Amino acid sequence: KMRKVAFLALLTLFISSCASLPFVEEKVEIEKNLFTNLPGSSGKVFAVKFDDTNDAHPQQGVESADVVYITQVEAGLTRLMGIYSSNYPEVLGPIRSARISDLSILGEYGRVGFLYSGAQSKMRPVIAESNLINLSAERNPPSIYFNDPSRRSPYSMMVKPNLLLEKAAEVEFAKKPGWQHGPRAKGAKKIISAEINWPNAGYEAYWSAIDRKFLLKHNGRENIASSGIQLGSPMMVIQMVKISPSEYGDKFGGVTPKSEVIGSGHGYLLRNQRVVKALWNRASLSEPTTWSLEDGSPAYFAPGQIWFFLTDTEPKFTYLPKPAKS
Repeated sequence: KMRKVAFLALLTLFISSCASLPFVEEKVEIEKNLFTNLPGSSGKVFAVKFDDTNDAHPQQGVESADVVYITQVEAGLTRLMGIYSSNYPEVLGPIRSARISDLSILGEYGRVGFLYSGAQSKMRPVIAESNLINLSAERNPPSIYFNDPSRRSPYSMMVKPNLLLEKAAEVEFAKKPGWQHGPRAKGAKKIISAEINWPNAGYEAYWSAIDRKFLLKHNGRENIASSGIQLGSPMMVIQMVKISPSEYGDKFGGVTPKSEVIGSGHGYLLRNQRVVKALWNRASLSEPTTWSLEDGSPAYFAPGQIWFFLTDTEPKFTYLPKPAKS
């Protein structure tokens, strides 16, 4: 009996001492996508070419990309290239053909799965020699690349990217990019909007206090996806590049321009209703593009989808007026 009483006393003492210990909450690491720094995986990288003419709008699935590039093509028009590694929508499009600038842009992402409608014969061997996996319509059946009957040709080709995952054994997973995520630069200035132009295309990014991000207009119209969502993001980058004629062209005789993304230059980071000038640097095809402020310190990106506008025309900013002194 004495032993039983002693045991119960010790047990009571143990329980009471445990109760007095501070509660330690177990920290759960949330996986974040390397490109966006948002919760999500960093899976295999797909690069998808979208038409960006007025007739191609509304586009489908652009809002799900981790990164979006806008580049100049023939006749001063633009096309998009979406980078996907965390979410592969059921359908994307309209899909268009590859251009020489795409190969330079994608070099820093590693062995990417490249989804596009086709390419001129002169470019096909160049694509074959590049560090890309050809997942184009030229190598896949109509069950994967198909024409949307509600759209007219050549703005009707769509793709089901999920069906290409089983063909993506050699495609690499997302790796750490050249940009970094962190606090906004202290010297950033408040803006109302930014206009980005090419010879025959234009975008406007304007700040929405309600949505807490920059919303986009394309050629003067609200840029609405087929889902009904207006395209936009908290993080946009205007990258100033040299654009010059390449040795390639389209079937109509138009010369394909090439955007030079290897080397160095300047640009502008748009985030949290503000803009700051930044410097970019990329040493070679396979190395990442890094961003810094003019004083040499890192130029940090905000979490979220990233839009890169590659242009050789300086943007026009509308700055928020400073409040009048009373």
